[in-house]
Amino acid sequence: MLLIAFSREQDARLLGNYLQQQGIDVRYRMTQEEHPHALELHEATRLTEARSLVEEFLRHPQDQKYQQAAWQQGDAVSMQEQTIISWLPMLKRALLSPVTSAALVICLLVYLGSIMGGFAQLHRTLMFQPVTQLLETHQWWRLLGPAFLHFSALHIVFNLLWWGLLGSQIERCLGSRHLVIIFVLTALLSNYAQFLSSGPNFGGLSGVVYGVMGFVWWCGWLRPGWGLSLSKPLVGFILLWLVFGYTDMLWVKMANTAHTVGLISGCILAVLYTRFSPDKGTS
Repeated sequence: MLLIAFSREQDARLLGNYLQQQGIDVRYRMTQEEHPHALELHEATRLTEARSLVEEFLRHPQDQKYQQAAWQQGDAVSMQEQTIISWLPMLKRALLSPVTSAALVICLLVYLGSIMGGFAQLHRTLMFQPVTQLLETHQWWRLLGPAFLHFSALHIVFNLLWWGLLGSQIERCLGSRHLVIIFVLTALLSNYAQFLSSGPNFGGLSGVVYGVMGFVWWCGWLRPGWGLSLSKPLVGFILLWLVFGYTDMLWVKMANTAHTVGLISGCILAVLYTRFSPDKGTS
């Protein structure tokens, strides 16, 4: 049963989290209507109560209790809702986000070139160089270059899936310009840290991915009203995966330093954004 629909996803998410906290079973879904972000009520017997809470939300949408519920309710998010099937609509929206989709396309083109025999040349072209060397070569793209280079299908699928989901969230919320800033800073810091740790033979968007993970995670905690969020089970998975990377128990060699520095830099950027941005940015 349709309870209410909004034009903005973050409004539907805020109200949905609050209703769930009050014990009212609602589910978020997207529609093709003018107001595409809908909440469906699964218990008709609670319709009157649910409508009363909806009216209260519409009168005072900025009330702190809705923002608190957005974070607290993260514990109750079903992992089933985080499956690939539920992510497909968000991936479609990622293709409509220009910066998110541009990074996706560049990574895919570089990977296709790699598997078609151009890996050695692409690696030489994109390989990281320190600033002291770049002052002589002037190939400044190498500061970001390793982020676009991937070594396996699993590597690129994992990175692009998370980038598409989280990058598009940030771009819709803060605007394209701010996503570019977050991309560049997390890529620079994670790439340089990994270079210092292991030398120039590394690649992948993972440092940036951990950066946007940290950014969305801490923004969801510090400013839940922005509509950026990661559920607590997913935060736990991210941190566990990060720790596993240092154990050498995984079947692949991880760029652990890039992951760690990317995550930390994303969290720090979230603190700065939420502290000094009273309103969301624009493109």
